[in-house]
Amino acid sequence: MSNLLVVLMDGNSELEFDRSKPLPAHQALYLDKMDEKMDAGIDIAGEFIVEPASGQRAQFVAAQLATALKTGNEQMAAAMCSYLAARQVDLKQVKITSEDGGLAIDLDYENDYIKAQPVVFHPRKPH
Repeated sequence: MSNLLVVLMDGNSELEFDRSKPLPAHQALYLDKMDEKMDAGIDIAGEFIVEPASGQRAQFVAAQLATALKTGNEQMAAAMCSYLAARQVDLKQVKITSEDGGLAIDLDYENDYIKAQPVVFHPRKPH
């Protein structure tokens, strides 16, 4: 079992979070503050959820992560990735794909990320 959470954008690995490394105290505090803000309710796809469950929070944060990656906001993307890794311990991959001018997000709790292996060609010597 991998300790990695990998964020993919259109099939490309954009972020990796290694859960085996401890989260610094100031980052853990930031995640607690995120939870406090979400306790007041969140908006998912135009629906306001008064008391969001853990899975709904994950969807909300993943949407923020996707937006941060799309707009190049690296700090926000890293914070959202940290939240998902810390609060969704079984989450293995966040798969974000561009679709019809928008973004589709799949939270994968089952499949560890497998890095693509480069294919090396060895041309034959002419006879």
